[in-house]
Amino acid sequence: MQLPGENLMSTNHPVIAVTGSSGAGTSTVKTAVEHILTREHLKAVIVEGDSFHRFDRYEMPEEVAKAQQSGRDLSHFGPDGNHFEKLEALFRDYSETGRGKIRYYLHNESEAAAYKQKPGTFTPWENITEKTDLLFYEGLHGGVVDGSVNIAQHVDLLVGVVPIVNLEWIQKIHRDTESRGYEPEAVTETILRRMHDYVHFIAPQFSRTDINFQRVPTVDTSNPFVARDIPTPDESFVVIRFRDPVKFDVDFPYLLAMLHDSFISRRNTIVVPGGKMGLAMELILAPIIDGIMKKKK
Repeated sequence: MQLPGENLMSTNHPVIAVTGSSGAGTSTVKTAVEHILTREHLKAVIVEGDSFHRFDRYEMPEEVAKAQQSGRDLSHFGPDGNHFEKLEALFRDYSETGRGKIRYYLHNESEAAAYKQKPGTFTPWENITEKTDLLFYEGLHGGVVDGSVNIAQHVDLLVGVVPIVNLEWIQKIHRDTESRGYEPEAVTETILRRMHDYVHFIAPQFSRTDINFQRVPTVDTSNPFVARDIPTPDESFVVIRFRDPVKFDVDFPYLLAMLHDSFISRRNTIVVPGGKMGLAMELILAPIIDGIMKKKK
């Protein structure tokens, strides 16, 4: 019997997913994976989680207001703000056939210009037509299970990236106030509005991940709402947990030798200095992706 979140390996058409909230460090994993794909001459379908949001930049505020008027909380974390069923269909179809439907979210003017659309909108849905070696997803929901929707079961390698929650809030407050011009009170309200969806749809994924990277600061973050600075990588450790080290034949002695000042905290957990997070990701993920591709061949 298939358990929620248990992987169904798609040997011929692998799916690799990195899940974590914005600012958590998923882009660091994406960079590490892209380096590996380039070295191994592998071609991937790149899927961003933003493209499976239900509403674009202009629709979302209106939909949030409507939801609040009816006593509901709407966020990009939960099912009402996303096409979970379409994301599962993509993972399922790709794992079975190497095909599926995708679209793109146009973040800025340069991305939008090519499609002659406004930034903050979606491109039309289109079929994957090119032959590719694997699908790589980066976003919020690579390991979601919600009722009859089980996205996690179609993923061959599920990686979670998450800072401790106070650090996550500090990063969001600083990003939204300094880069996006929001008032701190408005950002705090957004954090509160998303809390139900975070607890029910984001956090549970990190119990299903094959590998979890959690950044833990070594400075005081006890009140994230008044923190002046985001802790730097050198002011952090990264706790790396493997759900099943045997599954991917994790070589802990090799990792300890390659990652100076790292140590084992549990039989399935290694802790590395925050500044070595990117290197740790490449050292860990390269042999795993190599193994997945050899199984494919």
